[in-house]
Amino acid sequence: MPTYTDDFIKSILRSTKVIAMVGASGNEMRPSYFAMKYLLAKGFVIHPVNPGLAGKEIMGRPVYASLKEVPAPVDMVDIFRASDAAPGIVREAIAEKDRLGIKTIWMQLGVVSEDAAQMAREAGLAVVMNRCPKIEYGRMSGEIGWLGVSRNIIDNRKPLLFGKGGSLKRS
Repeated sequence: MPTYTDDFIKSILRSTKVIAMVGASGNEMRPSYFAMKYLLAKGFVIHPVNPGLAGKEIMGRPVYASLKEVPAPVDMVDIFRASDAAPGIVREAIAEKDRLGIKTIWMQLGVVSEDAAQMAREAGLAVVMNRCPKIEYGRMSGEIGWLGVSRNIIDNRKPLLFGKGGSLKRS
């Protein structure tokens, strides 16, 4: 399993504005729904891709049946499908790469395909596997740093709370 430096992850997240989320779900209990909601709130444009929901909307965003239907530009293809589906999605992304301007293939937590990763790299795309952009954005931005995640340590101190007058204090 490849490891990724924080600088590599940061460079992708900083350069990404538009994401095609393949496997997006309208079900509020699905991880893709949480990730989409969070990334939309952070200012990313999300194009949900799900053939079963094509023509409908998820969080006000039109759903597309395939990457072929998604409007340009797209910086990242975020794969929320089983690992065995990744090579086919990457082949479609490579076919649409020039039209859409795709720079990155991101495979979600639990999605690992060395074949898909190799195809994407050979096409000049950056690749991330088995990670979530929602989690990585939160970690890199410091939003979840109070848990010790961004410092790569476990911290047993109580979280900081706001005291009277807005000052920070430990509870």
